[in-house]
Amino acid sequence: MWTKQQIEYHKKAAKLLIKIKDLTFKHIQKNNSISEYEIQQFILDKFNKYNLETDKDPPIVAFNNNSATPEFYPKKISKTLQHNTLILIDLWAKLKVKNAPFADITWVAFYGKKISPEIKEVFDIVVKARDNALTYIKTQLKDKKRIPTGKDVDSVACHTIIETGYKKNILHEVGHSLGTIQDHGPKPNWIYQKNRCRLWKNLAYTIEPGVYLKNKFGIRSEIDFYISKDNKVIVTTNLQKEIILL
Repeated sequence: MWTKQQIEYHKKAAKLLIKIKDLTFKHIQKNNSISEYEIQQFILDKFNKYNLETDKDPPIVAFNNNSATPEFYPKKISKTLQHNTLILIDLWAKLKVKNAPFADITWVAFYGKKISPEIKEVFDIVVKARDNALTYIKTQLKDKKRIPTGKDVDSVACHTIIETGYKKNILHEVGHSLGTIQDHGPKPNWIYQKNRCRLWKNLAYTIEPGVYLKNKFGIRSEIDFYISKDNKVIVTTNLQKEIILL
């Protein structure tokens, strides 16, 4: 479990990531020939400005069909922004302070005049999966007086996606611990099918369901939360409800 100080470090990092996300989308809007790599470097520059650091991997920035790869890291020569571009950014970082843990978010935006019905449909499914998982945790704690397992939460989110016909388009776990200092967290603490252990209190996790359509696009929505000592769910990041139109 995290200390009270570590929880505060996490919350501060989460707020800064939201701020950087907003700055990033504004920057894209003002620079309509920007590339995926240039956006990534902009984010890293903001990490440095706000005293944040990431791990061995840089932020994920993916346009259109590149977003169909869950872990896409652009090279120097990368896609440039065009009209009707779906943009996915995944940011994770921690304060440059000893024993500070990570925060981690994923948001999507669209550069163009009109979002396609297919993109909108998939976004709505992913958001529903995210929200259903979060509601399930809250309900289990409140009504059942029970902390769910990682497998339980994963099943709820995945079922939401599977019942809409996108089972084959689930390419990763629903969430993971943010519990270690050097990386996102040991896999036994993840929210996925192999974790039959109950979630820990005072330790943040992500909920990040995604649907990925090969050679077309991918949608992921990622939030952070933790369960307090008194069994309350504390969400430490904003919840994206609509695709941001740039």
